[in-house]
Order: sequence, then C-alpha cells, then structure tokens
Amino acid sequence: MSGFEGSFLGASDKISAQAIMECKICWTPYDPADGDDFRQVLPGTAFSDLPDDWGCPNCDAPKEQFMVLEDPGSDAIRTAAVIADKVHALVADFKEIYNSKMRDVPIINKGLHVEAVGFKPYNGQYLGVLISPWFMNLVLLPADDLDWSELKSGAKEDIGFPSGVYEFIHNVREMVGGYKACSLFSPMGDFSSQMQAKEVARELLVALFDAENIEETDRAADIRSTRETELASIRAAELAAQAKDDDAPKLDTAPTRRAVLTAGLAATPETTPETTAEQAES
Repeated sequence: MSGFEGSFLGASDKISAQAIMECKICWTPYDPADGDDFRQVLPGTAFSDLPDDWGCPNCDAPKEQFMVLEDPGSDAIRTAAVIADKVHALVADFKEIYNSKMRDVPIINKGLHVEAVGFKPYNGQYLGVLISPWFMNLVLLPADDLDWSELKSGAKEDIGFPSGVYEFIHNVREMVGGYKACSLFSPMGDFSSQMQAKEVARELLVALFDAENIEETDRAADIRSTRETELASIRAAELAAQAKDDDAPKLDTAPTRRAVLTAGLAATPETTPETTAEQAES
C-alpha cells in the first residue's frame, strides 16, 4: 500500500505491532520487521515499543512526526475495539439485572460475578461466554453490519458448530441490544470460584470447535429435556432455602429454567426480561 493512512501523533493504541511508519519530514520508513540498525533496535520491535527518545535515523525527527504507511494489523485492532464495546454493554446489562433483581434469589452463587470470557469474531458475529452468579451461557453478539434489534425475545434458533448443533435463545436488552444465548450451566452452585468458572468457559470454547465432541443425539432436544428435569431440582432447592429462612423470597409460581437462567434472556414471547426476573424475586 502506498500513501498515508493516518497520522501517529503519539496515539500508539491506534496502530498495531505490524504497522510500518514513515517520517513525514524525509520519508524514511520504519519497518518493525527490520528494526533500526543505526539505533541498535532489534528486528521485531513494534513502533509503539521504540524508546521515547528514538528519532528518525535519517533526519532525527521525533516519533510524533511519523505517519502510518501501512498497517496489516489495523483491522484486528478495530475489531477488538468493537468487541470490547459490545462486551462492556453486555456485562453492564447483566450487572444491572443482578443488582436490581437477582441478588437475593436463593440459587445465586455469591462467589461469582458477571464477566465475559473469550469473545472473538465468528461467522460475521462475536462469540464468547458470559458468566454470572446464576448461569453460564454461550453468547453471540452481532457485528456492526447486522441489525438484531428486531429479534423476538424467546425465539429459538439451532446453530451448528463443529461439535454439534446448539439451541440459542433470542433476546433484546436496553444496553447490549439484540443477542443470542445458549445455556451451558445453571444454577452455578458447583463452581467454587470465579477462576474455576473462567477456566471451564475457556475449555468449552475450545471444545465447541472440536469435531470429535460431536454427539449422535439431537443437542437441541437434549437441552429442552434437561430444562424440564433441572426445573424440579431448582424448585426443590428454593423450597429448602425458604424453609430455613422465613424471610427468604417467596415464589408464587416456579420460574422456568430459562427465566432463572438469564432473568429474561430466554423469556417466552408472553413475558419480558423484566417481568420474569421480578417473578423470580417476588
């Protein structure tokens, strides 16, 4: 690529480690693959890692006078920034759910907190795991060229991966917008620490793309069957907790596993994320 893509002007977070920079005074390039023999800078040294007192080896212009000539890694930086923004909104949304609706529900694991793990581009979307004190889910977020604002909360979609087909539930929330989620664990009582939950999340993201893990059975049918069996155990745990504490929240009706799982992530079309969460704490 010839010509300039933009000015450095000290904004090292705007360029990647592969960026080839050019002095705008004398047109001398700095290529990290070559380094700088004159200043004894080793090959492989990114422009942003050069010493503060480094200058152009030809005219001694300071680093701030260099501009981007070519940056093969710039797309990756832009994508990482987009993912970071979307993940921040996702985490903020579920922190709000926890603080306003779920913190006193008996199934909450107080040793855990809301955290996103391993989000990366996947098929024009962003895939990762969301951990909370009451669930662990695979989550798909839309890329900027996708509009998921019209997703119908509670709608189901089977999505294929090398390890099998998984059922994702659609939802839309105020901060993160539209997204799709697949249940991995709920409740989270078997996890002793946040670190353990994060390790499991990372392992699951690897296993998801391992074709050797593909199951002969219908994964979507398995999930639906598991929901029904786990519902009974969740209800039993809630009743036991209420028996020990007269002040514990009383459940007029047993929430569905999906409602408890995400405080509305998988709400049925007749309910909203807010109403299902309120039922769980009422």
